[in-house]
Amino acid sequence: MNEGALFATEAGQPVIDLRNVWASYERDSVLEDINFEVFPRDYIGLIGPNGGGKTTLIKVILGLLKPTSGQVRVLGLPPSQGRQYIGYVPQIQMEDRDFPISVQSVVAMGRLKPGFWGNLKLTPYDKQVIETSMQQTGVLDLANRSVNELSGGQRQRVFIARALATEPQILLLDEPTASVDSQTSQKLYELLAELNQRITIVLISHDLTAISTYVKTIGFINRRLMYQREKLISADMLAAGYECPVDMIAHGLPHRVLPPQNEEGGRD
Repeated sequence: MNEGALFATEAGQPVIDLRNVWASYERDSVLEDINFEVFPRDYIGLIGPNGGGKTTLIKVILGLLKPTSGQVRVLGLPPSQGRQYIGYVPQIQMEDRDFPISVQSVVAMGRLKPGFWGNLKLTPYDKQVIETSMQQTGVLDLANRSVNELSGGQRQRVFIARALATEPQILLLDEPTASVDSQTSQKLYELLAELNQRITIVLISHDLTAISTYVKTIGFINRRLMYQREKLISADMLAAGYECPVDMIAHGLPHRVLPPQNEEGGRD
Protein backbone atom coordinates (compact mmCIF):
# COMPACT_ATOMS: atom_id res chain seq x y z
CA MET A 1 0.00 0.00 0.00
CA ASN A 2 1.36 3.44 -0.84
CA GLU A 3 1.89 6.19 1.73
CA GLY A 4 -1.17 8.20 0.63
CA ALA A 5 -3.53 5.30 1.25
CA LEU A 6 -1.87 4.41 4.56
CA PHE A 7 -2.19 7.99 5.82
CA ALA A 8 -5.85 8.29 4.88
CA THR A 9 -6.76 5.07 6.71
CA GLU A 10 -4.63 5.33 9.83
CA ALA A 11 -5.19 9.03 10.49
CA GLY A 12 -8.98 8.66 10.44
CA GLN A 13 -9.26 10.76 7.31
CA PRO A 14 -12.07 10.08 4.78
CA VAL A 15 -11.33 7.32 2.28
CA ILE A 16 -13.46 9.24 -0.24
CA ASP A 17 -13.55 13.02 -0.12
CA LEU A 18 -15.45 15.25 -2.58
CA ARG A 19 -15.43 19.00 -2.05
CA ASN A 20 -17.57 21.44 -4.04
CA VAL A 21 -17.69 19.05 -7.00
CA TRP A 22 -19.59 19.95 -10.14
CA ALA A 23 -19.81 17.58 -13.11
CA SER A 24 -21.56 17.66 -16.46
CA TYR A 25 -21.89 15.92 -19.81
CA GLU A 26 -21.12 18.53 -22.45
CA ARG A 27 -23.24 21.47 -21.25
CA ASP A 28 -25.74 19.54 -19.15
CA SER A 29 -24.96 19.82 -15.43
CA VAL A 30 -25.49 16.51 -13.62
CA LEU A 31 -23.80 17.05 -10.25
CA GLU A 32 -23.95 20.40 -8.47
CA ASP A 33 -21.78 21.43 -5.51
CA ILE A 34 -21.32 17.92 -4.10
CA ASN A 35 -19.66 17.64 -0.69
CA PHE A 36 -19.29 14.03 0.40
CA GLU A 37 -17.05 12.31 2.93
CA VAL A 38 -16.86 8.52 3.31
CA PHE A 39 -14.95 7.05 6.23
CA PRO A 40 -13.48 3.58 6.84
CA ARG A 41 -16.16 0.89 7.38
CA ASP A 42 -18.99 3.18 6.30
CA TYR A 43 -21.88 1.43 4.58
CA ILE A 44 -23.76 4.16 2.71
CA GLY A 45 -26.87 3.73 0.61
CA LEU A 46 -27.54 6.37 -2.04
CA ILE A 47 -31.02 6.78 -3.48
CA GLY A 48 -32.58 9.20 -5.93
CA PRO A 49 -34.55 9.44 -9.18
CA ASN A 50 -33.33 8.24 -12.56
CA GLY A 51 -31.05 10.84 -14.08
CA GLY A 52 -30.32 12.33 -10.66
CA GLY A 53 -26.58 11.73 -10.91
CA LYS A 54 -26.06 8.57 -8.84
CA THR A 55 -24.03 6.69 -11.45
CA THR A 56 -22.26 9.90 -12.45
CA LEU A 57 -21.09 10.28 -8.85
CA ILE A 58 -19.49 6.82 -9.02
CA LYS A 59 -17.80 7.73 -12.31
CA VAL A 60 -16.35 10.85 -10.71
CA ILE A 61 -15.04 8.86 -7.74
CA LEU A 62 -13.44 6.32 -10.09
CA GLY A 63 -11.90 9.06 -12.21
CA LEU A 64 -13.88 8.00 -15.27
CA LEU A 65 -15.43 11.47 -15.48
CA LYS A 66 -13.43 14.56 -14.62
CA PRO A 67 -15.43 17.15 -12.66
CA THR A 68 -15.78 20.61 -14.14
CA SER A 69 -14.79 22.04 -10.76
CA GLY A 70 -14.05 20.89 -7.22
CA GLN A 71 -11.70 18.36 -5.71
CA VAL A 72 -11.91 14.56 -5.48
CA ARG A 73 -9.64 12.38 -3.37
CA VAL A 74 -9.66 8.61 -2.86
CA LEU A 75 -7.51 7.52 0.10
CA GLY A 76 -5.80 10.88 -0.12
CA LEU A 77 -4.95 10.37 -3.80
CA PRO A 78 -6.35 11.63 -7.12
CA PRO A 79 -9.01 9.22 -8.44
CA SER A 80 -6.70 7.99 -11.23
CA GLN A 81 -4.38 6.61 -8.55
CA GLY A 82 -6.81 5.89 -5.73
CA ARG A 83 -9.17 3.74 -7.82
CA GLN A 84 -6.74 0.82 -7.60
CA TYR A 85 -8.11 0.38 -4.07
CA ILE A 86 -11.74 0.34 -5.25
CA GLY A 87 -13.77 -2.70 -6.27
CA TYR A 88 -16.56 -1.68 -8.65
CA VAL A 89 -19.73 -3.63 -9.46
CA PRO A 90 -21.56 -1.79 -12.28
CA GLN A 91 -25.25 -2.12 -12.99
CA ILE A 92 -24.94 -3.62 -16.49
CA GLN A 93 -22.57 -6.57 -16.49
CA MET A 94 -22.74 -8.57 -19.73
CA GLU A 95 -24.01 -7.43 -23.10
CA ASP A 96 -23.32 -10.73 -24.90
CA ARG A 97 -25.09 -13.46 -22.96
CA ASP A 98 -23.87 -16.05 -25.52
CA PHE A 99 -20.18 -15.35 -24.90
CA PRO A 100 -18.67 -18.51 -23.32
CA ILE A 101 -16.71 -17.61 -20.19
CA SER A 102 -16.35 -19.47 -16.92
CA VAL A 103 -17.03 -18.12 -13.46
CA GLN A 104 -13.36 -18.50 -12.53
CA SER A 105 -12.28 -16.55 -15.62
CA VAL A 106 -14.63 -13.68 -14.77
CA VAL A 107 -13.33 -13.49 -11.19
CA ALA A 108 -9.73 -13.70 -12.47
CA MET A 109 -10.31 -10.44 -14.37
CA GLY A 110 -10.09 -8.74 -11.00
CA ARG A 111 -6.36 -9.48 -11.02
CA LEU A 112 -5.79 -7.53 -14.24
CA LYS A 113 -3.60 -4.50 -13.77
CA PRO A 114 -4.59 -1.13 -15.30
CA GLY A 115 -3.48 -0.88 -18.90
CA PHE A 116 -2.73 -4.63 -19.15
CA TRP A 117 -4.01 -6.12 -22.41
CA GLY A 118 -1.95 -9.29 -22.77
CA ASN A 119 -2.70 -12.82 -21.61
CA LEU A 120 -3.29 -12.93 -17.86
CA LYS A 121 -0.58 -15.02 -16.22
CA LEU A 122 -1.68 -15.90 -12.73
CA THR A 123 0.81 -16.18 -9.91
CA PRO A 124 0.19 -18.57 -6.99
CA TYR A 125 -0.86 -15.54 -4.97
CA ASP A 126 -3.32 -14.46 -7.69
CA LYS A 127 -4.87 -17.93 -7.66
CA GLN A 128 -5.21 -17.81 -3.89
CA VAL A 129 -6.96 -14.42 -4.00
CA ILE A 130 -9.33 -15.62 -6.74
CA GLU A 131 -10.24 -18.75 -4.79
CA THR A 132 -10.76 -16.79 -1.57
CA SER A 133 -13.00 -14.27 -3.37
CA MET A 134 -15.16 -17.04 -4.81
CA GLN A 135 -15.34 -18.76 -1.44
CA GLN A 136 -16.40 -15.54 0.31
CA THR A 137 -19.24 -15.00 -2.16
CA GLY A 138 -20.37 -18.63 -2.25
CA VAL A 139 -19.54 -19.33 -5.91
CA LEU A 140 -16.46 -21.53 -5.52
CA ASP A 141 -18.46 -24.63 -6.47
CA LEU A 142 -19.50 -22.84 -9.70
CA ALA A 143 -15.91 -22.05 -10.77
CA ASN A 144 -15.97 -24.11 -13.99
CA ARG A 145 -19.53 -23.28 -15.02
CA SER A 146 -20.36 -20.78 -17.71
CA VAL A 147 -21.62 -17.47 -16.34
CA ASN A 148 -24.43 -17.66 -18.91
CA GLU A 149 -25.84 -20.73 -17.14
CA LEU A 150 -26.24 -18.97 -13.81
CA SER A 151 -29.23 -17.28 -12.25
CA GLY A 152 -29.27 -13.50 -11.81
CA GLY A 153 -28.35 -13.77 -8.14
CA GLN A 154 -25.49 -16.16 -8.83
CA ARG A 155 -24.11 -13.84 -11.51
CA GLN A 156 -24.21 -10.90 -9.12
CA ARG A 157 -22.20 -12.93 -6.59
CA VAL A 158 -19.67 -13.69 -9.32
CA PHE A 159 -19.32 -9.99 -10.17
CA ILE A 160 -18.91 -9.12 -6.49
CA ALA A 161 -16.23 -11.83 -6.31
CA ARG A 162 -14.48 -10.21 -9.28
CA ALA A 163 -14.51 -6.89 -7.41
CA LEU A 164 -13.13 -8.58 -4.28
CA ALA A 165 -10.33 -10.13 -6.34
CA THR A 166 -8.88 -6.62 -6.67
CA GLU A 167 -8.36 -6.70 -2.87
CA PRO A 168 -10.24 -3.42 -2.44
CA GLN A 169 -10.53 -1.17 0.58
CA ILE A 170 -13.73 0.28 -0.91
CA LEU A 171 -16.64 -1.33 -2.76
CA LEU A 172 -18.84 0.75 -5.08
CA LEU A 173 -22.01 -1.01 -6.23
CA ASP A 174 -24.56 0.30 -8.72
CA GLU A 175 -27.96 -1.42 -8.31
CA PRO A 176 -26.48 -4.82 -7.31
CA THR A 177 -29.91 -6.38 -6.75
CA ALA A 178 -31.57 -5.19 -9.96
CA SER A 179 -33.49 -7.97 -11.74
CA VAL A 180 -33.19 -10.51 -8.90
CA ASP A 181 -35.97 -11.83 -6.68
CA SER A 182 -36.50 -10.65 -3.10
CA GLN A 183 -35.00 -13.76 -1.48
CA THR A 184 -31.84 -13.50 -3.58
CA SER A 185 -31.69 -9.78 -2.89
CA GLN A 186 -31.78 -10.42 0.86
CA LYS A 187 -28.91 -12.90 0.60
CA LEU A 188 -26.83 -10.42 -1.39
CA TYR A 189 -27.40 -7.73 1.22
CA GLU A 190 -26.43 -10.17 3.98
CA LEU A 191 -23.21 -10.88 2.07
CA LEU A 192 -22.47 -7.16 1.81
CA ALA A 193 -23.06 -6.74 5.55
CA GLU A 194 -20.41 -9.39 6.19
CA LEU A 195 -17.97 -7.73 3.80
CA ASN A 196 -18.57 -4.38 5.49
CA GLN A 197 -16.77 -5.68 8.57
CA ARG A 198 -13.53 -4.97 6.70
CA ILE A 199 -14.49 -3.03 3.55
CA THR A 200 -16.10 0.40 3.11
CA ILE A 201 -19.23 0.18 0.94
CA VAL A 202 -21.14 2.77 -1.08
CA LEU A 203 -24.28 1.33 -2.65
CA ILE A 204 -26.73 2.77 -5.17
CA SER A 205 -30.24 1.33 -5.16
CA HIS A 206 -33.87 2.11 -5.95
CA ASP A 207 -34.97 -0.42 -3.32
CA LEU A 208 -35.90 1.89 -0.43
CA THR A 209 -36.89 -0.99 1.85
CA ALA A 210 -33.58 -2.79 1.45
CA ILE A 211 -31.59 0.43 1.73
CA SER A 212 -33.29 1.39 4.99
CA THR A 213 -32.88 -2.12 6.42
CA TYR A 214 -29.28 -3.01 5.69
CA VAL A 215 -27.10 0.09 5.29
CA LYS A 216 -25.69 2.22 8.12
CA THR A 217 -26.43 5.65 6.66
CA ILE A 218 -28.48 7.01 3.75
CA GLY A 219 -27.96 9.81 1.26
CA PHE A 220 -30.24 11.26 -1.37
CA ILE A 221 -28.97 12.61 -4.67
CA ASN A 222 -30.77 14.57 -7.35
CA ARG A 223 -28.02 16.72 -8.85
CA ARG A 224 -27.29 17.90 -5.30
CA LEU A 225 -26.52 15.52 -2.46
CA MET A 226 -28.39 15.42 0.85
CA TYR A 227 -26.32 13.39 3.32
CA GLN A 228 -25.99 13.90 7.07
CA ARG A 229 -24.46 10.56 8.15
CA GLU A 230 -27.84 9.33 9.43
CA LYS A 231 -29.95 6.30 8.65
CA LEU A 232 -32.96 8.35 7.72
CA ILE A 233 -34.97 9.00 4.57
CA SER A 234 -36.68 12.24 5.41
CA ALA A 235 -39.84 13.62 3.86
CA ASP A 236 -37.77 16.59 2.71
CA MET A 237 -35.42 14.27 0.81
CA LEU A 238 -38.26 12.57 -1.02
CA ALA A 239 -40.10 15.80 -1.75
CA ALA A 240 -36.98 17.53 -3.05
CA GLY A 241 -35.91 14.60 -5.15
CA TYR A 242 -39.10 13.15 -6.58
CA GLU A 243 -41.16 16.35 -6.55
CA CYS A 244 -44.31 14.41 -5.69
CA PRO A 245 -45.72 12.57 -2.65
CA VAL A 246 -44.00 9.23 -2.03
CA ASP A 247 -45.42 6.49 0.20
CA MET A 248 -43.47 3.41 1.18
CA ILE A 249 -44.76 0.20 2.72
CA ALA A 250 -42.05 -2.04 4.15
CA HIS A 251 -42.15 -5.62 5.43
CA GLY A 252 -39.64 -7.57 7.46
CA LEU A 253 -37.21 -6.16 9.99
CA PRO A 254 -38.41 -3.07 11.88
CA HIS A 255 -36.68 0.12 10.81
CA ARG A 256 -37.45 3.81 10.53
CA VAL A 257 -37.26 5.58 7.19
CA LEU A 258 -39.19 8.74 8.08
CA PRO A 259 -38.97 10.77 11.31
CA PRO A 260 -41.92 10.46 13.76
CA GLN A 261 -44.86 12.85 13.47
CA ASN A 262 -45.47 15.46 16.13
CA GLU A 263 -48.86 16.09 17.69
CA GLU A 264 -49.83 18.54 14.93
CA GLY A 265 -49.23 15.89 12.30
CA GLY A 266 -45.96 17.37 11.07
CA ARG A 267 -42.51 15.90 11.22
CA ASP A 268 -40.38 16.44 14.31
